[in-house]
Amino acid sequence: MTYDGTALTIAGSDPSGGAGIQADIKTFEAFNIFGMSVVTSVTAQNRYGVRSRHDVPPSAVADQIDMVFEDTVPDAVKTGMLPDPGSVLAVAERMRRYGIVKLVVDPVVLSTSGDELSNPGAIEKLIEELLPLALLVTPNIQEAELLSGIDIAGGEDVNRAARAIQGKGAQCVLVKGGHLPDAECMDTLFDGRRFTFYKRDRIGGEVFRGTGCTLSAAITASLSRGEDIGRAVGSATDYISRAIGAASSSGSGLLRHNLDFPAGHER
Repeated sequence: MTYDGTALTIAGSDPSGGAGIQADIKTFEAFNIFGMSVVTSVTAQNRYGVRSRHDVPPSAVADQIDMVFEDTVPDAVKTGMLPDPGSVLAVAERMRRYGIVKLVVDPVVLSTSGDELSNPGAIEKLIEELLPLALLVTPNIQEAELLSGIDIAGGEDVNRAARAIQGKGAQCVLVKGGHLPDAECMDTLFDGRRFTFYKRDRIGGEVFRGTGCTLSAAITASLSRGEDIGRAVGSATDYISRAIGAASSSGSGLLRHNLDFPAGHER
């Protein structure tokens, strides 16, 4: 069987496999995409928290990217945890150098357990350097507040924040609505002209790790196999809903990545 595309994740490592590059690679494989990875930080974490973090020097981040592109040029790229301003600058410079068009920026700031995953100044540098290169940026509610400077309490605030973030240079913005206290989860896509809303049932009980990483990786995988942004987000939200649903009774907080794709959602 041949792969349907190639994708690169530039993010932190999670040894427990629930988030970070490990979750991204699992998601790429589920979409039949050949995955590659650049490690920005080595974390010691699990579902209970982050014990320690050892950030990779920006020069080593840049070297990893160069080695990937010397071998295989990915069809799409996503970024996750970029722990300091230097790593943001290194990634932005390489994305410009290699002319990456399909870039998904997931502005990871906190782990699911609430531990900080970025140093002061990283989010400001991401806004300045990386957002203008992004086809899509995928903040959750807290990240959208940081990027936009807008407090978000409901749907109208989400729309205002999406407009503000798009105005900082990203072509499209997907604000993930899972952290709002609504009966349904609603993700909001703004492409600079119109809003598209993706609703899904909220599955109660467990707190699942890596949902943001997985969603942005699924979008990246869909883009790498040729889907447009709207269809890619639709494919990804369907995948994350089913990954949560399939794992909802496990008690582990881990998503189910190895799903069978139903008709109309082929790999």
